[in-house]
Amino acid sequence: MNRTEFDFLCGFLRQRSGLILGQDKMYLIESRLLPVAKKTGLKSLEELVAVIRKGQDKKLIQAVTEAMTTNESFFFRDKTPFDTLREQVLPALIEARGGARQLRIWSAAASTGQEPYSIAMILKDMQAKIQGWRLDIIGTDLSHEVLEKARAGMYSQFEVQRGLPIQMLVKYFKQIGEMWQIDAGLRAMVNFQPGNLLERFDSLGKFDIIFCRNVLIYFDQETKKDILERMVRQMPEDGMLFLGSAETVLGVTDQLAAVKGLRGVYCKKTLLTAATASRPATTAPLTAKTA
Repeated sequence: MNRTEFDFLCGFLRQRSGLILGQDKMYLIESRLLPVAKKTGLKSLEELVAVIRKGQDKKLIQAVTEAMTTNESFFFRDKTPFDTLREQVLPALIEARGGARQLRIWSAAASTGQEPYSIAMILKDMQAKIQGWRLDIIGTDLSHEVLEKARAGMYSQFEVQRGLPIQMLVKYFKQIGEMWQIDAGLRAMVNFQPGNLLERFDSLGKFDIIFCRNVLIYFDQETKKDILERMVRQMPEDGMLFLGSAETVLGVTDQLAAVKGLRGVYCKKTLLTAATASRPATTAPLTAKTA
């Protein structure tokens, strides 16, 4: 693959998925896309690029995008965000939503489903407090392949050993041969849909909690700002946004503020302003601070 073809693929992937690839990633493109080329009967990446340039083979274009953007996921990844969700964010929002009795949660870039299923397990364990509530968990990803696996809820021994507490495995999974399948009731709690963060997602509606963890690190500043500010519009005034430990809104957007004492959790900047102006009465379920 020559430089011209590499630059074309970098531009193509950036436009399709927001993925930013440096000049040192040629090996990555070759290792991930050569199998795609061979699977479709093409002999080289040069032939692959020629077909993509024509823009007519939609299946190939999707396969190339998915091959480069599929990222790993595991249950209760990094643990702390899920402890924060269970112990602080959910109790506060449950109290605030006592009248409506409804919670909507979005797992953006849900991959193979471990993140939204981790959220579903937490909610299932809290069912005594939310009996009769409407709970909507939406998981989106641009990869149709990973969404199919997520819907099946079938995981290998290796996958269930990564982050999943043994009591959760026993309680919510059934062993089928060498695989483990998550409980049908939990599978029914999550609605998986194809979705690209670069495209409009306002049709999904408002969400009390958005998980967009370990995704923005792959985008440039302008794309991060665009995605975050569109997410702000999908949150109610006291909605909460979870980002990855290596991600921040600082220097990206002034529409979000960090929640005091909760690393990686953000709220609308307007919530901070309202809380400061109306103390001690406030609509904020949690205290916010500037990011």
